[in-house]
Amino acid sequence: MESIRELLLILLAVILLVQNLSNVEARYHHHKKQKNKGSTVPPPAPPENPVSSSPSYSPSVPSDPYPNDPVNSTDCIFDVRDYGAVGDGSADDTAAFRAAWKAACAVEAGVVLAPSDYVFKITSTIFSGPCKPGLVFQLDGVLMPPDGPDTWPEADSRKQWLVFYKLDDMTFTGKGTIEGNGQPWWDLPCKPHRGPNGSTSSGPCDSPALIRFFMSSNLVVSGLTIQNSPQFHMKFDGCEGVMIDKLSISSPKLSPNTDGIHIENTKSVGIYNSMISNGDDCISIGTGCSDVDIADVTCGPSHGISIGSLGAHYSQACVSNITVRNAIIRESDNGLRIKTWQGGTGCVSDLSFENIQMENVRNCINIDQYYCLSRECLNQTSAVFVTGITYRNIKGTYDVRTPPIHFACSDTVPCTKITMAEVELLPYEGQLLDDPFCWNAYGTQETLTIPPIDCLQEGEPQSEQEVSAYGC
Repeated sequence: MESIRELLLILLAVILLVQNLSNVEARYHHHKKQKNKGSTVPPPAPPENPVSSSPSYSPSVPSDPYPNDPVNSTDCIFDVRDYGAVGDGSADDTAAFRAAWKAACAVEAGVVLAPSDYVFKITSTIFSGPCKPGLVFQLDGVLMPPDGPDTWPEADSRKQWLVFYKLDDMTFTGKGTIEGNGQPWWDLPCKPHRGPNGSTSSGPCDSPALIRFFMSSNLVVSGLTIQNSPQFHMKFDGCEGVMIDKLSISSPKLSPNTDGIHIENTKSVGIYNSMISNGDDCISIGTGCSDVDIADVTCGPSHGISIGSLGAHYSQACVSNITVRNAIIRESDNGLRIKTWQGGTGCVSDLSFENIQMENVRNCINIDQYYCLSRECLNQTSAVFVTGITYRNIKGTYDVRTPPIHFACSDTVPCTKITMAEVELLPYEGQLLDDPFCWNAYGTQETLTIPPIDCLQEGEPQSEQEVSAYGC
């Protein structure tokens, strides 16, 4: 009996041991399954030759969008000196810049580099695309055109110097200077002179705009110093998606037609953190522009920030959704101006001027629908329709030679929906000679205006013409 009991105990021990081993094996397989999450493929056997363990093709990393780019980033920098540029201020470096541009244009994120401590002179040049995305023109030195009309090559256009054409995703930047050598152009006898004994002679008077962007998109212009342009400093025509930041633009107060930044037929523009002083409009906005944001800009001396002129030669003009905010305008002939020719059509709508500081400015707030460059302009019945203009928190001082607020709207197409709020303009010195002027202007005063603008008519005109013909 005793022997049977011992035999049963041994048998029970064997059963327990087998069960325990089975549980351990089951736990092992459960752990492996979690580690290889749903994969039924067994791990590969170790290779016989460790050297060949890596595959011959390694897939690209998702964070590296250009896996085939050269590892050395300097391979994408095209220094104009490597293409023959001398940079002594007298040699013609045009061919070197064109060659460097062509090379950089052909690669992604290419950089045309004009290094510091050099002065490069080039003639009128068109830097054209299309190019690979991410192209950068980096100017750290000085870049300038020939010195005046007498040294300008006869075969070159006298209407423009640097042209950037049909580009997308391009940046023009650097810590360098573009020197326009404008003085000899300003002294041409056909230029309007404003000196005490100045006079203007008739005749052709072409002068080059310094920089022009044409039919391009997604542009950035930043950091540069641009000065002494023969005519406009910078123009954008037929562009979309423009960001301008931290520019310094300057020319003398009496330099003629030297607009700082001019845009036309251009949409989605931002102009920020820039200093502009010149002899004409600080920023001018022509027809075909919309969605423009201007902020933290200092203008002056200049002719202020202008919409127009619009509607010349009986043309249609369309401008909408323009915002100017947090700006300073000082020592200028105009502040915030809308100027249109009689006889034009179209519409200027949804303009907002907010948080503007004026310092000794003539014509601080000005709508002029009788713009004319001579006394020979005839009265016309059609005009560009001006509506939805807001002036908010416009404060500072004005030059008393002219009223600080001037609304001269068309006889037949009144200005409507003008909003005035927190407008406080005081004489810089002396006393105001004339009250603010209004003609056929309608709108609302949300707060009392200084000086009082009693001439602004409340509401809408009773006999407002059908304005559908003036839409855009």
